[in-house]
Amino acid sequence: MFSPGNFNDNEDPMKCIIAASGNLLSTPRIKRLLNEADLIIAADGGATHLRQMDISPHAIIGDMDSIHPDTKCFFEKKNIPIITHPSRKNQTDTDLCIEFAIKKGATTITMLGVTGHRLDHTLANIFLLRKLCDLGVESRIIDANNEIYLVTDHLKLKGKKGDLLSVLPISDKVTGLTLTGLEYPLENAAISMGSSLGISNYFKKRWVTISILTGVLLVTKSKD
Repeated sequence: MFSPGNFNDNEDPMKCIIAASGNLLSTPRIKRLLNEADLIIAADGGATHLRQMDISPHAIIGDMDSIHPDTKCFFEKKNIPIITHPSRKNQTDTDLCIEFAIKKGATTITMLGVTGHRLDHTLANIFLLRKLCDLGVESRIIDANNEIYLVTDHLKLKGKKGDLLSVLPISDKVTGLTLTGLEYPLENAAISMGSSLGISNYFKKRWVTISILTGVLLVTKSKD
């Protein structure tokens, strides 16, 4: 369906960053991603992270329950659009940001600050990758230790020798699983949800490919 590893292969891609209020460290890579983005959206308290990095979002969206009042005032003075939703709603702030990004024409979406102490929010954000997958929008989650992708077809990722990579089925079964460029390759394998077969593989070559025939696969490129 799509290949999130090829984030720059589209013609004139519109790269969007969504910054939420979870764990988000200001690293050189994160700042580079933000500087390269065409559209930056803060999900509520994610605006505080951006302010600390001296980055202004194109919009702030949410129920405004986690944004610091000083941050809200700061961006109001800079005329940054603040789109407020009621606290009693059927979508998370991150989900609302995704809908806004798609309406603006985003073709790739990277989510930052969407992992943290609340496991329910972390899982909900990971599963938002499926929504984006079904819409044909390339997407990923990045935090200080992980890159997270969801695959229904194939994925190509670049890394360094020894980089950790794990694959986990999140459908009842994944078939046709083929892994290349890794220390432990697979060819046309079938694994069921709950299997730990795909945990803690690692890069043997600069590029790895992951492909499946059926099912849904969660892929994490991680560092300890």
